[in-house]
Amino acid sequence: MSTLYIRLPSKATADNTQHWISLACPFALVSHGDAIEREGNAPIADLADAVAKAKRVILLLAASDVTLLRLQVPPLSAARLKAALPNLVEDQLVTDPTECAIIAGEEFQGLRTIAVVNKGWLEILRTTFATFGARNISALPSQLCLPYQSGIASAAIAAQNAEIDLCLRLSEQSGIGLPIMSEQTEAAAQEVVQTICTLVPQAPITLYVPQVEVRAYQDVIKRMLALEQRITVYADNWSRWLVGANSTKLNLMASNIGGGVKIEWKRWRWPIGLAIGTLFINIIGLNIDWFRMRHEADFLRASMMQTYRAAYPADKVIIDPIAQMNQKITAAQRAAGQTAPDDFTALAANFSEVWTSVTPATENNASPIASVEYRDRSLTVRLKPGINMPADVLKSALAARNLSLSQPSADIWQVRQMQPTRSEK
Repeated sequence: MSTLYIRLPSKATADNTQHWISLACPFALVSHGDAIEREGNAPIADLADAVAKAKRVILLLAASDVTLLRLQVPPLSAARLKAALPNLVEDQLVTDPTECAIIAGEEFQGLRTIAVVNKGWLEILRTTFATFGARNISALPSQLCLPYQSGIASAAIAAQNAEIDLCLRLSEQSGIGLPIMSEQTEAAAQEVVQTICTLVPQAPITLYVPQVEVRAYQDVIKRMLALEQRITVYADNWSRWLVGANSTKLNLMASNIGGGVKIEWKRWRWPIGLAIGTLFINIIGLNIDWFRMRHEADFLRASMMQTYRAAYPADKVIIDPIAQMNQKITAAQRAAGQTAPDDFTALAANFSEVWTSVTPATENNASPIASVEYRDRSLTVRLKPGINMPADVLKSALAARNLSLSQPSADIWQVRQMQPTRSEK
C-alpha cells in the first residue's frame, strides 16, 4: 500500500482563493520502502483518486500556519496535559487558544515542542480529504520535515501565485514560517534571502528552492558577497522531505476533534449487515421458542387446575395444584388409616430398626439417646454428652429407607423423610 504526501498551501492563500482545492500543490506517491512512484504538482481536486487509493495521506502544513513553541511542561498524564495546554500557551499566542488545535511533542533536553494550528483550518482539511476517501490522515508541520544537520539551518520555499511561504528549520525541535509577498521573481528571491539572513544572522544555511529558480537565487547570493560562503542553494526534491516527515511525530490531526483515522464503513457494511441479520433471526427464534414454551406451560397449568377442580370442587383458592393435591392425598390416606412415611410412628419405627442394626450393644443396655422429639414432620434425637456414634454408617442405613440424617450440632440428630424429585412426582 502507498502513502501520499502533499505540501499544502497556507491558510491565507486558501482564504483568498475562491476554490482552494483548485490550487496546485507538490505531491509524491510513495510505495512501501520510501520508493517514489509518482510526483509532481497538481490541484488538490485532481488528487482525489490517489487519496482514495492510498493507505495513508500525510499533509505537510504550510510553515506559516503552524506555530512551534519550546516550553517547560510539568509532568502530567496525557489527559491532564491535553487539558492544560491551552493555559500553558495562552500568553504566547495572539489568538484565542480555544480556536486552536494544540499538541505536545516528546520531552527533549527538558523542554517540549508545542505545535499550534488553527482548529477550523485543520477541520476543513480533515473533512475535505475524508470526502475524497482518505482512511488515515496525518498533518505535520513543514518546518520539522526539512532536513536537519547540527549547526546548520535549513530553509525551503513554496510559491502560490504572488505569495511565497518561507519554511525555516532552526534546530532539531524548532522552526518557523513566514509568508512573503512579491510580484517579481528576482525581487522575491532577494527578499527571501534577506529574511533568512535576518532570522539566522550567523549560522550556515541550506536553502532548497524549485529547480527552475536555483539560478535566480544563486545570482542573488553572489551579489550579496557576504552571504556567498554562508548560504548554499540546492534544488528541492521529495527525497529530502520524506526523511524529515518519517522522523516527525507531531501529528496535528491527533489533536483535532474529528481525529485522523477514518473507519471505512463501506467495507464493513456487508459483515455488519450479516451480523445484524443473524442477531435479528436469533431474536425472532428465541421469542418464538419462548412463546411456545409459555403456551405449553399455560396449557399444563390449566389442565392441572381443571383436574384439581374436578377432584375437589369445594376448594375455591388454588395456588399450587400439585402441592395441594399431595396434601389432599396424604390427608385421605391418614383418614383411611394409612400411615404416612413422615408420621411419628413411621419415622420412629424405621429409626429404631436402623439404630439397632448399626449400633453396638452397651453395658447394662444403657441407651445413648437422651430424648426423642417429633416436630414439623421430623424426628429430633438428642444424644447423651460424650457419646460418639457412627453417623456415616447410620446415614447410609437410613438412606436405604428413604430417610435423611442431619446434625445441627454434635449431640443432636434430625431424621426426616427424603423429598421426592420432580421426576419421581
